[in-house]
Amino acid sequence: MPLYILPMLAPALVIAVAAYLHVRRDIPPRTAAAYAEGAAIGALLITIFACGILIGAGPGDSPLLGLLGVGVSVRLDVVSAAMLLLVGFIGWIVVRYARTYLDGEARQNVFSIWLLATLAAVLLLVQAGNVLQFLGAWVATSLCLHKLLLFYPARVAAQRAARKKFVTARVGDAALFVAGVLLIAAYGTTQIYEILKLARLGTGGGLAIAAAAFIALAAVLKSAQFPTHGWLTEVMEAPTPVSALLHAGVINAGGFVLIRFADVMLLSPLVMAVLVGIGGFTALFGGVVMLTQPTVKVSLAWSTVAQMGFMILQCGLALFPLALLHIVAHSLYKAHAFLASGSAIEAVAKIRRPGPVAVPDLGAVARAFALALTIYALVYMGSGLLIGFGAKSPQAVALGAILIFGVAYLLAQGLADLAPRALTRRTALMSLAATLAYVGLQRGSEWLTVGTLPPAPAAGALEWALILLALVSFGAVALAQATLPLWSHHPAAQGLRIHLSNGLYINAVEDRLLKGWSRNAAYKGATK
Repeated sequence: MPLYILPMLAPALVIAVAAYLHVRRDIPPRTAAAYAEGAAIGALLITIFACGILIGAGPGDSPLLGLLGVGVSVRLDVVSAAMLLLVGFIGWIVVRYARTYLDGEARQNVFSIWLLATLAAVLLLVQAGNVLQFLGAWVATSLCLHKLLLFYPARVAAQRAARKKFVTARVGDAALFVAGVLLIAAYGTTQIYEILKLARLGTGGGLAIAAAAFIALAAVLKSAQFPTHGWLTEVMEAPTPVSALLHAGVINAGGFVLIRFADVMLLSPLVMAVLVGIGGFTALFGGVVMLTQPTVKVSLAWSTVAQMGFMILQCGLALFPLALLHIVAHSLYKAHAFLASGSAIEAVAKIRRPGPVAVPDLGAVARAFALALTIYALVYMGSGLLIGFGAKSPQAVALGAILIFGVAYLLAQGLADLAPRALTRRTALMSLAATLAYVGLQRGSEWLTVGTLPPAPAAGALEWALILLALVSFGAVALAQATLPLWSHHPAAQGLRIHLSNGLYINAVEDRLLKGWSRNAAYKGATK
């Protein structure tokens, strides 16, 4: 058996256990859940072993096991290894959580089967070595997830959200299928490694550029970008383990396809610019709407919309190592957030009423922004002198500046006139620590992916315009948030809050287009 085909044992083990549970329906639910957890642990151990292969032998591809470019092959590099570890770990955590969460449910065995099937499909996706396998795993992931979203089929809201997700996913599947056909026609091979190697040389012509456009469309639909984000904020009727698996795993497929085909995407600066616009707007829109949501899980869903938008923005700026880092960090955070959402209200109830609130004025906010940018500049220059990675792209520098706006908001609380000195010192130290962590992780991700992911190209007029637009937009939102106590009491602001809490009614428009609110659709959903 070729060395690099070994990671395929992970999804094979998971799907074998799922098939066994499907055949043996008479197995007690607790026993079936134990089998499912054992399969998830086994898959995680295999992925750890696969990463050991990568460290020992370096990146590589397995031969294609099939005929005429149709079959199974594995691409094992830094990108797939990071995703394998991430998916294996989160998959095990979710399966373990579901074992307790669904204990006593009448259809627990069915849930375990489809949960394992979804995990196997994602494992196949992230290690796919050829285009056809990638497409098959992409579609299988969506179809298996659809079964989980309808675990409670009698709920009308679940039917409506799943239908919306199904329609959006099928359009994304069609876009990726067209992209795959174009890539095969442009490069004469189904192997992803060969396609990327040729694309890095600038070959492929118009077919490759068209393929990049369809890959971008598939990524936008898969990662719930505006205005097709509605399904992600409404699939809250499924059990919490499904929400964790979706928001911490499956939703990342949109960013992963852009990272995996990064060399192809760089062939079309126009497509990259469109990704910057869509991702940047979605990040701002989702972040603002998130602040107006009254429930924990819906607020987390809007947070995912915003985070996926920021990840698409990173890919559009050709900062693929940072996008990969974002996927890992966001997945770990969001899995914990959803699995711990049940205790969030209890935790909030234990918080004692705070004392007087220190409201920052415009002077404090201005000082905070200036201090945050100064800290960022010093840390960035210092890291360059110590590590010496060479000149940094303006895209990476601008992205760091955008993230530092969040640090400025933190500093503004400590620089307010009524803030105690202890709070001022603490926020200053936290701001410095956050900046050091970001720059360190950024440098580390770039170092790990050298040779695997392409560096950001030199910024031209279009790139500079997008960078400035992003800085102004995110800066304005950060400034509005930092000065929130100064203007939020205004009646106009209260009215805007109502509209934002409803997501500017984009979901209602989409429901009307899909006839999701019609009496007939509601009746059918209730009687299924």
